[in-house]
Amino acid sequence: MPARTPPAPQTTAATPRKSESKRRSIGLASEAAVRSWLEARGLEVLGCNVRVNYLEIDLLVRDGRTLALVEVRTRGNTSWTSAFGSVDGWKRTRLRRAGERLWRRRFKFSTEIDHVRYDVAAVRWVEGVPVVEYVKAAF
Repeated sequence: MPARTPPAPQTTAATPRKSESKRRSIGLASEAAVRSWLEARGLEVLGCNVRVNYLEIDLLVRDGRTLALVEVRTRGNTSWTSAFGSVDGWKRTRLRRAGERLWRRRFKFSTEIDHVRYDVAAVRWVEGVPVVEYVKAAF
């Protein structure tokens, strides 16, 4: 009796599904749209997708002497909630933690930055064109 070879392990968890890769590309395009929108208004973007331990900040922006942490949200037309409404209490807590840690590690003794602000940007896609709505000091 010939020896049977074991089946190959399935790697579905490591391989992104089509919907996940599409969602990721829309998210990256939305972040790029917000970045361009902010730069057009004279703000300096210091970083994109900044990692602070396990937390992530979408955009890190300097507005004068203020460090703004920008959360970028996008929702489709069939979504149950708006992009702004999707920033719930848990997401605000995570952003605050990321901001506090970033402040302590990189900006606490900076003479160029006085305080931190949390902003939220919502991006709607209308016929392939991004429409940015922006809220300063959202929470």
